[in-house]
Amino acid sequence: MKGNLIIVSAPSGAGKTTLVSQVAARDPRVRPSISFTSRPPREGEANGLHYHFVSREEFEAMIVRGELLEWAEVYGNLYGTSRTLVERLREEGFDVILTIDVQGAEIARDLFPDAVGIFILPPSFEAMTGRLNVRGANGQQDLRVRLKNARAEIDERDKYDYLVVNDDLELAVEEIAAILVAERRRMSRCREQASRILNTFIE
Repeated sequence: MKGNLIIVSAPSGAGKTTLVSQVAARDPRVRPSISFTSRPPREGEANGLHYHFVSREEFEAMIVRGELLEWAEVYGNLYGTSRTLVERLREEGFDVILTIDVQGAEIARDLFPDAVGIFILPPSFEAMTGRLNVRGANGQQDLRVRLKNARAEIDERDKYDYLVVNDDLELAVEEIAAILVAERRRMSRCREQASRILNTFIE
């Protein structure tokens, strides 16, 4: 069975990266799509694990060659998803999770109308601000931009299929995992399996 394409978006500080990594760790059928970015790595980030870090020139060359499923410029840095990698993983039966912003999600939905969208919300604006402060966003100006953009990003939530509030991390992980299982069992995706079983009932 071909895997689902899952789009996960959230404002900065909602915890989407942590949630996706924990869901992938507990479900062998899930593969997070590792994005390419032109920004430098933050402390503790590893190339090929958190992102594929490339120069801006390399990223722009990938755009020209048509290698990206979607890309966007966010806070002055380029982020994008490899089309080839996503399609290969889905053909191998894995559910691929794209952790992308609302701009990239719009492009991905146009290309893949069957994609499943999950929007992550923090429990409150104050909680999100606190998380960004703890994480150490790149200075006060960067923090102000992220908080301003968060309000606009949240306005896009109705374009997604599911809403998960990341108040309790373990509960939020369980909810996302449940969504993935439910999507795999949609009747439209199980017709071939059902047909094989029904054939055993034919006299």
